[in-house]
Amino acid sequence: MAVRLPRGFRAGATRAGIKPSGRPDLALLVSGLPAAWAYAATQNRAAAPSIHRGRALYASGKPLRAVVVNAGNANCATGERGYEDDRRMAELAALRLGLSPEEVLTASTGVIGVPLPVEKIARGLPEIGLTPFAEAFAEAILTTDTRPKVAEAEVAGARIVGLAKGSGMIHPNMATMLAFLVTDALVPQEALRAGWRRVVERTFNQVTVDGDTSTNDLALLMANGAYGEVPLKAFFEGVEAVAQELARMIARDGEGATKLMVVRVVGAATEEEARRAARAIAGSALWKSALYGNDPNWGRILAALGNSGARFDPLRVRIVLQGIPLYEGGVLPFDREEAGRAMRAEEVEVLVDLREGQGAGEAYGCDLTEDYVRINALYTT
Repeated sequence: MAVRLPRGFRAGATRAGIKPSGRPDLALLVSGLPAAWAYAATQNRAAAPSIHRGRALYASGKPLRAVVVNAGNANCATGERGYEDDRRMAELAALRLGLSPEEVLTASTGVIGVPLPVEKIARGLPEIGLTPFAEAFAEAILTTDTRPKVAEAEVAGARIVGLAKGSGMIHPNMATMLAFLVTDALVPQEALRAGWRRVVERTFNQVTVDGDTSTNDLALLMANGAYGEVPLKAFFEGVEAVAQELARMIARDGEGATKLMVVRVVGAATEEEARRAARAIAGSALWKSALYGNDPNWGRILAALGNSGARFDPLRVRIVLQGIPLYEGGVLPFDREEAGRAMRAEEVEVLVDLREGQGAGEAYGCDLTEDYVRINALYTT
């Protein structure tokens, strides 16, 4: 079923010829009204020109009206030309929409080190038809993803719609993918930015597929106020629900993955330590491999936990896999075959109780398979 964007937003996409596959690869997301916005960008030191430009726009505090995204070319590590090409992409999108370039955010994703084919973008932008639906945009921003990622929520009459891409080069250190959330709620920009930081920490920063943080990725929240004011607490609960659903979709669609891993840590000294512990488990290559093989090797969970920096006493920790207790200060008697069968599900839950305090947190990951190696061994060939 088609997902309608919130009031005042339109989106569209085209095949500009950037992706060798010929699939849609150039997209626009537009607000009919100036929008308050909140933004989180990758902390990778080799960040692409689109990230540097986005940070400068964000620091200005001015409203945002549109986003232009190309998928297939990262426009990263392309020298001074890369910065000029990114500015040109913003100018071309602004010309198409009747806006100023400073009202347009750019985003790029794809192969690093290849110059951006600006001439293809110039030809493609006029071909994009804008509609109030999300699907064309959601499809065009994909790279190695196997499916579009769209989530939505409603809060007191206002709507929130999220669109994301992400499959590989995914690891906490915001950002870990491209994510665009839009809403017609009226939210002051200062409140929007403060709340978005907290949402990102609990959702997108808790996703890991392969331990690599991309050079290009970002998470954006735009609020154009077309509906009006809503209770802020309920609003951010809705935003977090959409972001969490997208985070789970990204982890489930990890390159080569066969199952989603959800790690829940409770009883930590602090929420931050709980999130850190959960990320360590979700990111362990050893545990991810065991997950793929349906091997209930709890020792790999405990070892990852020990490297997380979270405080705990191994003699008090409890580890439960798919509802089956495996460890509580020592190994528990359990049926390995039963546990292995339980791990064959499409979603596998690891629950860890550190018994140190009230802190709780989740992380999202996936198993590590031969297909992950194959996809990345052949990525540019």
